[in-house]
Amino acid sequence: MLTAHPQREALHNEVHARPYEQMRAPLALSHLALLTPDAAASREHLHRLLSARHLPLPAVSASHLSVELGDVHLRWEQHTEFQTYTFWRALSAGQNGFDDTAIAHVSTEWMQALPGEWLVGLHVMVVPNEVEEGEGTHSLARDQLDETSLVGATISEGQAQMYTDFRLHADGFGRQIVSVTTMNPRRLGRTVQRLLEIETYRMMALLGLPVAREVAGNLHHAERDLADVAGQIRSAARSEEPELLRKLTQLAGRVESLYANTHARFSASSAYFELVQRRLAELREERHAGLQTMGEFLDRRLGPAMQTCAWAGRRQQALSERISRISNLLRTRVEIEQQQSSQDLLDTMNRRQKAQMLLQTAVEGLSVAAVTYYGAGLVAYVAKGTNSMGLGVRPDLVVSVSIPLIAVAVWAGVRRLHREAQAQAAV
Repeated sequence: MLTAHPQREALHNEVHARPYEQMRAPLALSHLALLTPDAAASREHLHRLLSARHLPLPAVSASHLSVELGDVHLRWEQHTEFQTYTFWRALSAGQNGFDDTAIAHVSTEWMQALPGEWLVGLHVMVVPNEVEEGEGTHSLARDQLDETSLVGATISEGQAQMYTDFRLHADGFGRQIVSVTTMNPRRLGRTVQRLLEIETYRMMALLGLPVAREVAGNLHHAERDLADVAGQIRSAARSEEPELLRKLTQLAGRVESLYANTHARFSASSAYFELVQRRLAELREERHAGLQTMGEFLDRRLGPAMQTCAWAGRRQQALSERISRISNLLRTRVEIEQQQSSQDLLDTMNRRQKAQMLLQTAVEGLSVAAVTYYGAGLVAYVAKGTNSMGLGVRPDLVVSVSIPLIAVAVWAGVRRLHREAQAQAAV
């Protein structure tokens, strides 16, 4: 009876997207994360693996897949800018998951043809904790991991211990060991997934660090150029101001272009770092065997790296604002000088207009005199003609009387023309 929103089901089922796997110790796990600008090519490569085993293909809109590949299980996830492949298989008692990894049971040709840039590689060995206080697991960690950078903690409310060294070993993969006591398969899957996400998001967050270091050099040059321009503005002549404004415009373009190229990367690094912190909090780490916890280790190095990215973003923003302020200052100075020039021009025009008015008044006086003169001459001709007709009119008297009348009439006519011209100009 109700009209459903077109995205209702998708939004409702979002909480069930990418469910946690069920895992049981002992197992060996290999995790890969690749930057994939061409997601379609990566998906097609995945389809080739599934088709070779006659397995159903995921839907076009699917961003998650969990499937059995013989003796290896695959979990695939599509993210915004990367894809993850997680392979795991069961281990027999006493088997070393770092010597016989899960990824070793996947087609070598298919692995070598994986599209994208390899960023994260991690082997995880999950073993049961059969020795009290984790003594056996601690010994395994010292044998398989670099003791100089060994990190370990009790996690998941004391139900597991985790060890890693944050090193790349000979095969290019990092290593983690998870020792579990009484943990159900679903919770073990959540714990392992969180560890994988911490490593993946840590590396994705660090992608902003090289960009921040490169930006620092560019910003140093831009700040130096801005300081030079600001110093020149103080003593610049009016003729030099257009060139300074051009330099500021070019500098603003450089900084804005740099900001546009790096803002997305810095924002992504901040988001990934927040996810790392959230996953660490979910592990509920407790210090184990006198070792640093993963959170403490990452806080010492990952935290400053993220602060560097944040500082680079703030520095770009601050530099852009400084350029804008100096540009506005220079534009204000140019506008004031232009207004002063316009005022001087208006004053000159007013003086010229006044001079023209004086000349016009003088010309009008001469015009009235000239018209009166010619009018009086016409009256004289008429008076002489009338006198010749014997009417007894004295021409000189008639002319003398007509001159004031003609002058007043001409003057009144000129004033009327002025009023009409001013009225039309006002309209």
